[in-house]
Amino acid sequence: MQENLPWFILIGHVLLLLFIDFFVLHKKNEIVTNKKALWETLFFVSNALLFTGAVYYFYKNGMVANPTQIPASEAVFKYISGYLIELSLSVDNLFVIAIIFTGYNIPLKYQHKLLFLGILGAIIFRAILIAFGLLLINKFHNVTIIFGLFLLYTAISMFKKEDLNKNKDKKNKGIAKFFNISDVIDGDKFRTIVDGKKVFTALFGALITIEFTDLLFALDSIPAILAITTDPYLIFSSNIFAIMGLRSLYFFLANMLERFYYLKYSVFAILIFVAFKLMLANWLKIPEWISLTVIAISLAIGIWVSMVRSKK
Repeated sequence: MQENLPWFILIGHVLLLLFIDFFVLHKKNEIVTNKKALWETLFFVSNALLFTGAVYYFYKNGMVANPTQIPASEAVFKYISGYLIELSLSVDNLFVIAIIFTGYNIPLKYQHKLLFLGILGAIIFRAILIAFGLLLINKFHNVTIIFGLFLLYTAISMFKKEDLNKNKDKKNKGIAKFFNISDVIDGDKFRTIVDGKKVFTALFGALITIEFTDLLFALDSIPAILAITTDPYLIFSSNIFAIMGLRSLYFFLANMLERFYYLKYSVFAILIFVAFKLMLANWLKIPEWISLTVIAISLAIGIWVSMVRSKK
């Protein structure tokens, strides 16, 4: 029972945050201002950082299964590293979400609802992928090399992708055709009647596309965090808190995404580092403080260079 208590606390905390977000902070469909988005971002980031205290307490008192037998201080480092990796790899996701909303012409007042529902789907998908990834690692120890090579390929392919902004008005025609999605927006409804026929609205099309793209991004982020730790509690808790904060972070950065142009190079550097860490995991153990330092410095340089560039 004691080993289940941290999971109950984590799930209860997340459910409370979801309740506050949807029923207190956003009771009605309304446009999220930059000021409100900033305060909400600080609220979710603070929650994630404060949870490090809970992580330390749980591991210090042996309340978690702790299959890798790591001390409490190292568990905290791994949690923070996983949280920062998930946030950094989600930068691309923010750009894609902006393009999806533009492509489907989704009004600002309905975007929070779609992102909220998208978060719920992301939590479920991440839990499934994390369980599958851990199963592979526990059964096949050398699978970390495959994960590392996959991340290396992802990092290199980042610079071969066609500029998404050139295609921002193009929707996923396959999804639209499969679900019979129209261009109509009927309030906040997902289903409506057009010319006497029931069709899915553009809101539903945007939601399905967001869920699909998040699943694709999860294929990158899950192997990345497995390079930091294979502890289920640390992986899931760091991932879920990072995902929770993405929604408010999106609204805060929505008008400034282009200013952070050089963050993609930070993500590239992090992916390269994590890829080699995964591939060498069976022969070389890199201290957690080094991983955290590399992640923090990469993000700091990307943000600083982007800010200098935007001023010019």
